Amino acid sequence: MARAAGRADVPSRRVASRFDVARPTDFRSTTIADNTYNAAHLLVLEGLEAVRKRPGMYIGSTDTRGLMHCLWEIIDNGVDEALAGAARRVEVTLHPDGSAEVYDDGRGIPTDKEPKTGLPGVEVVATKLHAGGKFGGSSYVATGGLHGVGLSVVNALSARMDIDVDRSPTQQGLSFRRGVPGVFDGEGPDAPFTPRSGLTRKGGRVGKGRSGTHIRFWPDRQTFTKDAGFRRDGLLGRARQTSYIVPGLDLVIRDLTGDEPFEEHFKHDGGIAEFADYLSRGEPVTDVLRLQGKDTFTETVPMLDAQGTMTPQDVERELFVDVAARWSNDYDSEIRSFVNVIATPKGGTHVSGFEAALTRTFNETMKAAKVLRVNDQDVIKDDVLEGLTGIVTVRLAEPQFEGQTKEILGTPAARSIVRKVVAAELKDFLTSTKRAEKAQARQLMEKVLGASKTRIAARQHKETQRRKNALESSSLPSKLADCRSADNDRTELFIVEGDSALGTAKLARSSEFQALLPIRGKILNVQKASVGDMLKNAECASIIQVVGAGSGRTFDLDAVRYGRIIFMADADSDGAHIRCLLATLFFKYMPELITAGRVYTAVPPLHRIEISSPKKGQDKYVYTYSDDELQRKLAELKKRNVRWKDPVQRYKGLGEMDADQLAETTMDPRRRTLRKLTVDDADAAASVFELLMGSEVAPRKEFIVQGAYEVDVEALDA
Repeated sequence: MARAAGRADVPSRRVASRFDVARPTDFRSTTIADNTYNAAHLLVLEGLEAVRKRPGMYIGSTDTRGLMHCLWEIIDNGVDEALAGAARRVEVTLHPDGSAEVYDDGRGIPTDKEPKTGLPGVEVVATKLHAGGKFGGSSYVATGGLHGVGLSVVNALSARMDIDVDRSPTQQGLSFRRGVPGVFDGEGPDAPFTPRSGLTRKGGRVGKGRSGTHIRFWPDRQTFTKDAGFRRDGLLGRARQTSYIVPGLDLVIRDLTGDEPFEEHFKHDGGIAEFADYLSRGEPVTDVLRLQGKDTFTETVPMLDAQGTMTPQDVERELFVDVAARWSNDYDSEIRSFVNVIATPKGGTHVSGFEAALTRTFNETMKAAKVLRVNDQDVIKDDVLEGLTGIVTVRLAEPQFEGQTKEILGTPAARSIVRKVVAAELKDFLTSTKRAEKAQARQLMEKVLGASKTRIAARQHKETQRRKNALESSSLPSKLADCRSADNDRTELFIVEGDSALGTAKLARSSEFQALLPIRGKILNVQKASVGDMLKNAECASIIQVVGAGSGRTFDLDAVRYGRIIFMADADSDGAHIRCLLATLFFKYMPELITAGRVYTAVPPLHRIEISSPKKGQDKYVYTYSDDELQRKLAELKKRNVRWKDPVQRYKGLGEMDADQLAETTMDPRRRTLRKLTVDDADAAASVFELLMGSEVAPRKEFIVQGAYEVDVEALDA
């Protein structure tokens, strides 16, 4: 780019032409050099400045949701202590001045000096991004915090934060203003502030064996919106679920902002099984199932080597799976997922593994138990989840989340491990021989099958309601000459070639049970055309609309409006082509009609012999349907000394017949001949249709060339 900018000041001698076309590289000759942009324009954000500049990157938003996220970052630090077995109680207090205070009786944030910075440990974790005790794995095995940014981010976005640590022999503390350590001369965030590093506050004596951490912070109104505030309801809901995830933890929520103080305790020793029982609605179909297991996986992570450089190393991780599930007769599902103690409301790899295991295991087990028959459709995820209350938890060191807000787990191995554990445990339950479990498993599989059948029936009903589009309009085509009867055992639909034949057919038919639909010439070859083109074709659309049962996957044989579908075209080569095109349409989009034996072709005569002097009881007209039959019939008449009028009439089309002749030869069920279209081998039939009507020309050409040698040239109707 520097070279291009250097040439920009050189005047061009080339004369521009109005026929010039700009090329992708033309910008090089028109770019104006800008030497005012230099290193002085680069902004370097140090420490917590990046958090204050882009808070949404760390907490998601600056409204109530983001503020509650800050509070839970602090609470989760105390919960992590409980998860490590170092804390038994976490207290949260909302104060009238808009601040929030969190206390846990864990080990307390270290107050001794950190070797590299020379600062107290508590000041390091509160002011340095990516600083904390959750990296090496020696202090915490499974935690909600991973990146060491939770406390420091909240500190950066607080007008004031006070941290006091209980560690024998005395309580020590320090304060911050928007991430800067110092001393406040008074209460609240508006008190005079003097920046100063180090522990600046000492409290009373702390007994031996007693420890804990007090953190109180005032949100910075320069960052958060005016209406952002702490919400008691959201706090209570998440506190309740956290107490289930960490059995034995006593969580206390106090709200002092109202007229009367509010306090509620949460402690559940039953864990996630008790949580599933609490969330479940409706009459239980099963007891709470506990699906547990663990497995290991190898993860490649960058680590510092002895020379201080980052090198990728394979680390073996262990992942624990604990799932509580209960099905009820309700229709809604409730799935809650957690990684360590962190809720993942948007799921992730652990939830996708859980759902995949459910769907696959139910299909396999239900087929083996003959609950799901061979011809039944497989159940899908929605069928299995109906009425399910599930708590999916995994615990592992250093899980991968999508973003600092930790709403989605991204660790790839979690999917396969959860799927493997859940599939094995669930299969054991569904195939159990214990009397109580066997009865529940059978009832559960019947429930899932019922949900599947209901879904399929609802979809079919929905498709029926949609039959007001181009194919399935609420009003039938005006050119349809319908019949009066609605009895499908009797009714017939004749698809007639041409309007001229329609006029004769109307007089020849029995309007009680025979309907007529004319088509104009040769319809679209649907074997070559796309579904969209087929829908746009007026003739194809009319046929599907009149048949009345949809097409393709939505076709419903029970909805067909007629008992028989009959193709009625001329007895010449064009008529044969039309019948072939119609057969292609029905085979591709309505094959059930053909397999059910409800599609026919009419067989109109090719010749009419008029007897000169018919005897009593002898027909005046004799019809033949091929040239060979004509020759045989003439020979027979000659042998019997029966005379006929020459020349013998050859029909060029159905329109040449009068109504009586058409009725007698083609439409009267008592005297006509019909050919039924059948499919003995669907795959072979599909191959033939593709050969004769498909897009590939070469195979069809070869077929025609091979068949040409078998044609009798003398028999051609030139």
